[in-house]
Amino acid sequence: METILNFLPLTGEERAAFAAAAPGVEQIFRPVAATRFSPEAPEEEYARATVILGCAPTDRVAKAGQLRWLQTWSAGVDPYLKEGVLREGAMLTSAVGAYGQAVSEHMFATLLALCKRLHQYRDTQNRHCWAPLGEVKTLAGATVLVAGTGDIGSAFARLVKGMGAHTVGLRRSPERGAEGIDEMHPLSALDEWLPKADVVALVLPHSPETDRLMDRARIGRMKEDAILLNAGRGSAVDCDALAQALEEGHLWGAGLDVTSPEPLPEDHPLWRAEHCLITPHVAGGDHLPAIRDRLVEIALDNLRRYLAGEPLRNRMK
Repeated sequence: METILNFLPLTGEERAAFAAAAPGVEQIFRPVAATRFSPEAPEEEYARATVILGCAPTDRVAKAGQLRWLQTWSAGVDPYLKEGVLREGAMLTSAVGAYGQAVSEHMFATLLALCKRLHQYRDTQNRHCWAPLGEVKTLAGATVLVAGTGDIGSAFARLVKGMGAHTVGLRRSPERGAEGIDEMHPLSALDEWLPKADVVALVLPHSPETDRLMDRARIGRMKEDAILLNAGRGSAVDCDALAQALEEGHLWGAGLDVTSPEPLPEDHPLWRAEHCLITPHVAGGDHLPAIRDRLVEIALDNLRRYLAGEPLRNRMK
């Protein structure tokens, strides 16, 4: 007997599609926006749920003793991989493939803003000051290093290539190419490429290998006028080291949609770093309607596969 606990933000038509995909199966609909990562339901509903669609709180998932499958609306699933969260044998799938357009466009906009000093001109506007700020940068002829070349990294590479950049990708399996990447190398080649890159863009999941990947030494290896972007996991960048580098005039600028910790403490120096653009983890979520549509498509496709006994897409466990 299956019980599906569905937290997805569905239209009436989409809700009917989910119901039609699981005829005769109990499906409890408790829709919540994907920007809210703590959907709630009574404990007894979690207790009998065999399927959860959405990013339920880990403490509630841990009490879902009948759970067979969890489909998240996030691309990252780190919290659910911790010991004691998912019951033994439960499957875990992600929403990889839903966020490429939105996150890559956010990264691209941030990069152009930094290149053209738009963040600084906003500051001078707020001071009612009319004054040129000097030299700006272009992506034409630039070398853009993209660490993490999945859906998001590939989409970002295509955007910067359209501006005339040369793209270099880093991934664990460099034998697999990616659209938009001119040349691919293993992640272990990071130190070799940092001094050559005009832009370093991180779109990496959290892992022991990527934790504090960009530490003080590696930030120091970057060109003095390079730009660092992070839209993967905040843990990939040592924010204290980045703040010091910016204060010392090393790097043209940095754009962060994620930080560690998140949010940064109120007194963290990155808040007041003139050449740092920070957004509050909003590149993804469901701020772009196309993301919500894709999240629903992925979950519905996997639900049909699950009930048909077929392999699930984006299987993480």
